Amino acid sequence: MNDLHCHTKISDCSMTIRDVIQLAKNVGVKYLGITDHDTTSGLKEAVILGAEAGVNIIPGIEISAFDYKRNKKAHILGFYIEAGHPAIENICRTMVQRRSIASQNMVNRIIDAGYKITWKQVESYAEGGTGVYKQHIMHALLDMGYCTQIYCDLYKRLFSRSYDSGIPGIAYTPIEYIDVIQAIKAVKAAGGVAVLAHPGQYGNFDAVGEWVSEGLDGIEAYHPSHNAENEDRCLEIAEKYNLVLTGGSDFHGAYGEKPVKPGCRKLGMQHIEELKDRSIKSRREMLKLYI
Repeated sequence: MNDLHCHTKISDCSMTIRDVIQLAKNVGVKYLGITDHDTTSGLKEAVILGAEAGVNIIPGIEISAFDYKRNKKAHILGFYIEAGHPAIENICRTMVQRRSIASQNMVNRIIDAGYKITWKQVESYAEGGTGVYKQHIMHALLDMGYCTQIYCDLYKRLFSRSYDSGIPGIAYTPIEYIDVIQAIKAVKAAGGVAVLAHPGQYGNFDAVGEWVSEGLDGIEAYHPSHNAENEDRCLEIAEKYNLVLTGGSDFHGAYGEKPVKPGCRKLGMQHIEELKDRSIKSRREMLKLYI
């Protein structure tokens, strides 16, 4: 069993890199893609810890991007990327800064609304990571007794873009995301394989042909948010554009919307080998640019 979409406490998972890898090993995962949001921090550590545990770590990232042409979110996974590569770091540094400002704004609004939490308290849940996410804010509210789980009506009431009759939640704060084509090109520049994450979740299918011409290498077919129709459409698109197929649990620990464990039974070794081959091809293409 393998998994090409897994998060750690570096971004918005409740578990450390070590604990995630150990859990993956315990459930029989052989190849594990560490794909934290908008950062390559922790990848070198993950590779070392994976080797110690007998789990093959595929260094990756999930870039929080946006399709401004169609006004939709679009997440891009990057595999076999070079940790700390300037092409990745330059865009992700901006994203992390924007998220930090937005998170502080959200917490201030929640405090102004009468909820007894503090920024210091919220930050403590994100310790060791790249910043505060909404899950960390909800963790603070949960511990203070305002709710009994992360994803609940309170989450919607606070953060929804359109909670009640089109009125945003009291803490809703928009973030300017990276353009999806810019994200694809950054992954490619870092010698990685660019894959469209969970296209069924954000309705990105119609854009794939355009993004292939910009360097998109693959599509995530197997994901907890995908039904059989989504998977079939991914398979058809992959065949049409000669894309690699990936899949994973999108594991977030206790911060996940659904209780899942690492591992994707539909993701076989043939998928891993195809990803490796595409990675070699991507690196060769990058080398040609410098010769």
